[in-house]
Amino acid sequence: MMRKIVLIAALFLLIFQVEAALKIPKVFADHMVLQRGQEIPVWGEADPRQWVNVNFQGKRYRVRADREGKWMLRMDAYPQGGPFTLSIDTKNDSKVFENVMMGDVWLLGGQSNMEWALKNTNNGEDSIKTAKHPDIRLFEVGRNLSLEPIDDVPEAQWSVCSPETVENFSAIGYYFARRIQTDLDVPIGLLDINWGGTLSEAWTSAEALMSHEDFRERVVTNQTEGPTDFSDPEVRKPNLWPSSLYYGMLEPVIPFAIKGALWYQGESNAGRAYQYREIFPLLITDWRDKWGQGDFPFLWVQLANFRQPKDEPGDSDWAELREAQSMTLSLPNTGQAVIIDKGEADDIHPRDKWTVGERLAKAAKKIAYGMDVVYSGPTFKSMEIQGDQIRISFDHIGSGLMVKDKYGYVKGFAVAGADKKFHWVKGYQDGNQIVLETGDIADPVAVRYAWADNPDDVNLYNKEGLPANPFRTDEWQGITYGKK
Repeated sequence: MMRKIVLIAALFLLIFQVEAALKIPKVFADHMVLQRGQEIPVWGEADPRQWVNVNFQGKRYRVRADREGKWMLRMDAYPQGGPFTLSIDTKNDSKVFENVMMGDVWLLGGQSNMEWALKNTNNGEDSIKTAKHPDIRLFEVGRNLSLEPIDDVPEAQWSVCSPETVENFSAIGYYFARRIQTDLDVPIGLLDINWGGTLSEAWTSAEALMSHEDFRERVVTNQTEGPTDFSDPEVRKPNLWPSSLYYGMLEPVIPFAIKGALWYQGESNAGRAYQYREIFPLLITDWRDKWGQGDFPFLWVQLANFRQPKDEPGDSDWAELREAQSMTLSLPNTGQAVIIDKGEADDIHPRDKWTVGERLAKAAKKIAYGMDVVYSGPTFKSMEIQGDQIRISFDHIGSGLMVKDKYGYVKGFAVAGADKKFHWVKGYQDGNQIVLETGDIADPVAVRYAWADNPDDVNLYNKEGLPANPFRTDEWQGITYGKK
């Protein structure tokens, strides 16, 4: 009897060890999309020093786990196609993943506007009913916090896009993927990794934040005194813990091969907009460094118009945040979707996510796919003061400027003299320039356009229907300068 018990216990232990021996991150699963056209990292855990075999499209790859059981290999680049089977095996265990497509993988990051569910948008129910797109695949990561690297996310799954799977998925991500998949005829995978109300520093690694003096002390304190258990609701607040979402949700999927990233965030950082000039580029550089794919395309949504419009021109933290976002276009392979015409005064979550997805798709076609498309609205190029007039020239005019006003009057422009006091001015289109009438303003020196929380009357576009980017010509100190 005792021998039988020992044998049963030994068998149980052996089964447990076998089950625990080969571990693959959840980002590898049935229905996944793997990135076409570039090497594909595959990684996981096995018994220490054990050989691991990966089989895909008739090729076999082999690597040996290190002393801690960690292993990684890179498969060759493959063209788009599918479905395929990916299998991974060791001496004692195996994993098989079915219905794998080769296509383009896009990461969806940010806060609530990226997280916003399709079912809660304009015409969302109609979009859900027609969302039968088997070549679009959705990967959703559950909310999780950590202040140190973890091997895998606790909750995540891949699913095929359908009316049953898409209703709670990112609306922007879905509309973006639908446009790209339809126009380019390529499978699309979406890695949905976001959390509403979060600061950008929660999504940045501790290593990167340590390079910025505003966060160095906080990061050190969190690493030495921060919690390891985030189950307490009073602790489970990512904005209290820089890097907590980077390690808890993002880092476990790195370096899963991607085409690029889409980002919609900044509302929570608006009170520190000047600081965002530095920490937003820091986040992008940090992600690119960690992924090891070079300067992959990084596209974002500029903040929409929000709050009640004001009668007179003045300062705005949201305008300064938009400026910080536009300044980040100095990084290579970046693009911005301007939605200054799509916000809602009383709702920080504009319901028109279709337009956002469409404008991001235009940017992707240019930045990521090299297509000859107009992907940006007019951006400030130069100004020339001519007596009581100011002529403004623009880049990205497409096939020409367009003012959406039946009388041809352009709105949203303000001018200031050396006293730094801005006044609304009348303007009109003259070919591909805008002419502003400065009137009684003595010695005008500065122009601002759409410089407000909610410049709800702006009406300058290019003929392709993309709105002009808010701008200012002055460099006067803003209201968020020095805020940390």
